Amino acid sequence: MPGAALPHGEEDTGMKLILLGAPGAGKGTQAEILSETLHIPAVSTGNIIRAALKNETPMGLAAKSYMDAGELVPDDIVIGIIKERLAEADCQNGFILDGFPRTIPQAQALEELGVTIDRVVSLEVPDEKIVARMSGRRVCGKCGASYHVEYKKPAKDGVCDVCGEPLICRKDDAPETVLERLRVFHEQTEPLKAFYEKLGKLKLVVGQEDVKDTTALTLAAVRD
Repeated sequence: MPGAALPHGEEDTGMKLILLGAPGAGKGTQAEILSETLHIPAVSTGNIIRAALKNETPMGLAAKSYMDAGELVPDDIVIGIIKERLAEADCQNGFILDGFPRTIPQAQALEELGVTIDRVVSLEVPDEKIVARMSGRRVCGKCGASYHVEYKKPAKDGVCDVCGEPLICRKDDAPETVLERLRVFHEQTEPLKAFYEKLGKLKLVVGQEDVKDTTALTLAAVRD
């Protein structure tokens, strides 16, 4: 549904959105589609931290010292990087946050920065579906092409269609790793639903088997 017209002739929503959901729930896919449809940038925490590292910004260098030591980047540095990104020109008419906030203290810090969020959409997908979805992923170790054992099979089992190299299951997609990531999500990030519900900003979207059906529900939640 990328590029779909907005209702009543709206061209620029100016909306500030947050996408919540467990790892593998489809936040990145929906953020990309919403970005094209609503003409506002999708701001992925992972991407902007990588950009800050590459550009060697002060916050990026601060983050690098923790990452090099194998430690989690502290909230104040993550928030500083987010603040830098949201100050850029393309975010002045709205944005979609994907991967931030992850905790209630981060959400509170966002409020303290004076960032007013219009809608928070939580993509609801059962844990067992996420485990099946993520553990079925296969990627090419050479060119990075992505496949799935059920939903996007290569022409030849275990071999990349693009370059003919063997497909691998990434460590991040192994069932035990996915279950640990889900545990952390339920413990640290899921409480954000109650936080934003109290503010009257939360919308729940049940993830569908077909991406376009989830997109239709997500757009309806955003525009409600």
